Formats: sequence, structure tokens, C-alpha cells
Amino acid sequence: MTRIAPEDLRSFAAAVLAAVGVPDDDAALVADSLVQADLWGHQSHGLLRLPWYVARLRSGAMRVRTDPVVRSDTGPLVLLDGRDGIGQVLTERARMLAVARAREHGVGVVGVRHSNHFGTAMYFTRRAAADGCVAVLTTNASPAMAPWGGREKALGTNPWSIAAPGAGGRVIAVDIANTAVARGKIYLAKNRGEAIPDTWAMGPDGARTTDPAEGLLGVILPMAGHKGYAISFLMDVLSGALTGSGVGREVHGPYEPEARSRAGHLFLALDPAAFGDEAGYRARVERLVTEVKGVPLAPGFDEVFYPGEVEDRAEAVALAAGGIALPDESLADLRRLADETGVPVPLGVSRP
Repeated sequence: MTRIAPEDLRSFAAAVLAAVGVPDDDAALVADSLVQADLWGHQSHGLLRLPWYVARLRSGAMRVRTDPVVRSDTGPLVLLDGRDGIGQVLTERARMLAVARAREHGVGVVGVRHSNHFGTAMYFTRRAAADGCVAVLTTNASPAMAPWGGREKALGTNPWSIAAPGAGGRVIAVDIANTAVARGKIYLAKNRGEAIPDTWAMGPDGARTTDPAEGLLGVILPMAGHKGYAISFLMDVLSGALTGSGVGREVHGPYEPEARSRAGHLFLALDPAAFGDEAGYRARVERLVTEVKGVPLAPGFDEVFYPGEVEDRAEAVALAAGGIALPDESLADLRRLADETGVPVPLGVSRP
């Protein structure tokens, strides 16, 4: 198994994006978000998505230059019109703005309309938590899930993330799609030539399937039955209806090269200091961490993890092992991008 240094992958991805016209700083941000997802073990949201982004940038469905405008500003609440800019760039601006307003008002809320796929939601909420804020980020996505009781897709996975600062620089974080899995995990299984559990998706005929190709043509099942459907519906309200973006079938995904996304996001930042007891807040978070990690273990488990700890461990393991191991199909996609853009590929990607 060939492992590739993350800094080499970041440089490669940034150079590919710059080659199609993305400004250097924006290209570096997008590249870092993708490689970070791979480091966390979420390869469904990592460099797997780079060819999709490039195709959308080339078609003009996603603009290479992200230039949002403010549509509303009440002080603690701001609405940005992303004007089809790059999702990561718009969400990072929303994060910085939300954190700044939270420090001023105790709470900062930034809605983003007419954006694009932004990668891993946790990438941005963790940054806000590192800045000292509790953060919530929601987004909508292209249809992947049938409403509960239906067999035709009408709602997206519509993921959301919450992150919170703890003591000593610790960050607690969760990033959840409201389907049994994110659609990218089914694409990843397809790239790896692996079957999927029959709890992930239904094929076009409405029957559960273990074939990832059939699952991509069909419907992804909700998490927790009707509860996952209801949460996904309300995330579309927060992200799409509230911000003036698309909803339901109006939203298009990153793997569609020519359709405007019309995705929307909502970023909420809360300053613990505004609640009057920041030190006590951090102590309570740490007490909660200590308590959950100290419970007796259920059969078959070696350890209890707090939210976000698995990702931190995965990153440490990958770095200690020398980098990221990508599936063969993902490596082939990167080689094709290198050929198309003239960007030299990192050692490991270049090997047949």
C-alpha cells in the first residue's frame, strides 16, 4: 500500500484548482479541506471529490472566483449571496463572520444562499471551536433520500455538524448525514469494488441492495428510520428555505458537472463567554468527557470515544504511517487530472 504525504497531496490539489482559474488562497483552502477529510478517515469527502469540483469549475456551474455579496445585516445575523461561488470558500467566510459577530454580540448567525458543496462540515465547525466558539453548521444537498414511506428521492442527505471547545485545546465535534451513510461513502465503495451493507440503500426497484452502483441509481435509506427523514427535512428548511436557496429537487450535487447547485448553508456561532462562565463551561465539558470515557465497556468494545476523537486518532495514525493511502480508482482520477492540467503528480500517485 502506497502512502502519500498530506503536504504533497495538498500542493497537488491546490495546483490543479489554480490551473483551472481558482485564486491561490482559495485553491489552498479547498485542497486542505479535502486532504483533511482523508486524514480523518472520511475518504468519501476527500480527494475523491476533486475531479467533480474541477468538472463543475470548467463548465461554469461553479465559479472559479468566489465573490459573495451581503443581502442582509442586522448585527448578529448576516445573509450572504454566494453567487455560485466555491462552497468551501463561502463557508469559511461565513465561519469567520459568525465568530466575529459572536464575539461582539454573543451569537453570530450567517446564512449563505446560492453556494456549492463545501466538503466536510466538521472542517469548519472545528475551526470555529478552535476559535473558542460553540458552532453549528447545516447544509442541504441534492436529492438522495425518499421521504419516509416513499420510494423516490426527494430530499438530500442534508448533513450538519456541531463542534465545541473543551479544556486544553480539546475540540468535541460531530458531523452527521441524515441518511444511513453519506452518498460519498457509496461512491467510495464503488471505487474500491466493495459491496455495501443492505441497510444503506435501495435500488431503482425499491428493494434493498448491496451493489453500490445500484444504490447510487436508487435511494439512500435514512438513519434511524422516520427520525432521519424528519431531521433532513428540517435541515432543508434551515439551509435552503430560510436562506433563499434551493430546496428539495432544486438542489444539485457536486457530481453533476453542469447544473447550478443552489445549495444553502446556515452557520451559527455561540461565544461561551457571553453566558458568563466560560471557565465553568470548559470544566463541565471536560467532566462530561471524563464520565463517558469512564463507563464500563459493553461486550466487543475496547474503548469509549467522545465525538471527534475517532477522527483525531485516525489523523495521528495516518501521519505516523507516513501519509494517506488512496483507493486505486481515486489515484487513477488524480492521474487523469494531472494529465489534463499539466500539474506534476506526487510520488505514489504517479505509479501505475
